[in-house]
Amino acid sequence: MPEPEAPETPPRQGGGPTLREVLLHRGYLGLLLVAVLVGIPISLVAFGFVGLVHELQHWIWESLPDAAGFDRAPWWWPLPALALAGLLLAPIVTRLPGRGGHVPVDGPGGGPSLPRDVPGVVLAALCCLPLGAVLGPEAPLMALGGGLALLAVRAPTRARNPRVVPVLGAAGASAAISTIFGSPLVAAVMMIEGAGLGGPQLVALILPCLLASGVGALVFTGFGHWTGLAVGALSLPHVPTTGTPDPGDFLWGVPLAVAVALVCVTGQALGRRVKAFTTGGPGGPGGPGVGPTARRTAVRTVGCAVAVGGCVAAYALLTGRSPEEAALSGQATLSALAADPAAWPIGALLALVLCKTLGWGIALGSLRGGPIFPAILIGGALGVACAPLPGLGTAPALAAGLAASGAAVTKLPVTSTVLAAMLLGGQAADAMPLLIVTAVTAFLTAELLRGRTGHARKAPAPVPPDRP
Repeated sequence: MPEPEAPETPPRQGGGPTLREVLLHRGYLGLLLVAVLVGIPISLVAFGFVGLVHELQHWIWESLPDAAGFDRAPWWWPLPALALAGLLLAPIVTRLPGRGGHVPVDGPGGGPSLPRDVPGVVLAALCCLPLGAVLGPEAPLMALGGGLALLAVRAPTRARNPRVVPVLGAAGASAAISTIFGSPLVAAVMMIEGAGLGGPQLVALILPCLLASGVGALVFTGFGHWTGLAVGALSLPHVPTTGTPDPGDFLWGVPLAVAVALVCVTGQALGRRVKAFTTGGPGGPGGPGVGPTARRTAVRTVGCAVAVGGCVAAYALLTGRSPEEAALSGQATLSALAADPAAWPIGALLALVLCKTLGWGIALGSLRGGPIFPAILIGGALGVACAPLPGLGTAPALAAGLAASGAAVTKLPVTSTVLAAMLLGGQAADAMPLLIVTAVTAFLTAELLRGRTGHARKAPAPVPPDRP
């Protein structure tokens, strides 16, 4: 495999290299080839990871209760499940390199992971996600893909060309998450928007991410058909029929987006407090070990996991429904909600928003996983709960909730609009004006709320170098 090199094109007078100079540079062409080649093995590993998580979830939340004589998981099921998750996770976050990956309240990504951190990331995700942590698979997959991509470059080469690391890491992350968002385009747009670049620098990042995500999606699709395994992608096979938005949709859609942003920011604020609690301070443990701080982190991590289980159990007690609806990442519940919103009483939807937001907030600061999937369900549930408002309706309310929650949590309004459009499928064209307005409204509201509490914005995706 060729070693990618960072081009050292002399800058033009009055600016950086031109787009032609970047694209034709030998080092960049080698980087594109590496992005394609590493996309294949990364996608195979990612497919195996998400397939294993999906099978474990099915076994823990459906097969085991059935074998124990229950029609579905009883209300108390999340308590021992999450306690076990905390017990398994505690030694990973205190002893292994990388501490099991970044804390999800810090954002969807967290920058490229070093290859030595990947085993801990995978183990932490397997301990949390199947056992009911209210988190998604996107962050572990991004860390997995980025870390594996860097294996294609020897450590001396990485040290000699540090600008290659974030670009190749972003390409690997794109390949790993190319299908779980329903389309490889969402993964590429997420990386690009998060980088916040323009001109030749933007194009230099686009191509590796697009190539890697396209190859990754092809591998996911082929192996999905061949093995028959599900990968737990965020998708809505059935959505309410909508039409062209009318004034009533916007009249209610804007305040709905504000409400969704308020709920999401509140959950994230809870996550930041929990993070400070579990790590013994903003910085957390200084490194792997079993000192007093590490022991305190282990005990508090277990306690937080049990608290998440309590939130999920409370939902089942309040509604008489399955705790599985409030546990896990939420894509299965979101699919069921979109397919038959009439089957959900407003009280159950509000209980789902309340209990899942509390569980999500605690998990954001203590467990390991991604913040996006549960937030999308919270926004969708709150939207459907508001659907009976005069002049709104189920379809536009669901669309507004999906777009608003994504923008509030990821801080990426374009990515959130594209993701919501992918989820709505054939209904997206008519709903697009509403998606854009609600995504922007939620983004601005969330930023204003964070500004009032003094929380600085944290970059959700790795930022590539000045020149690739």
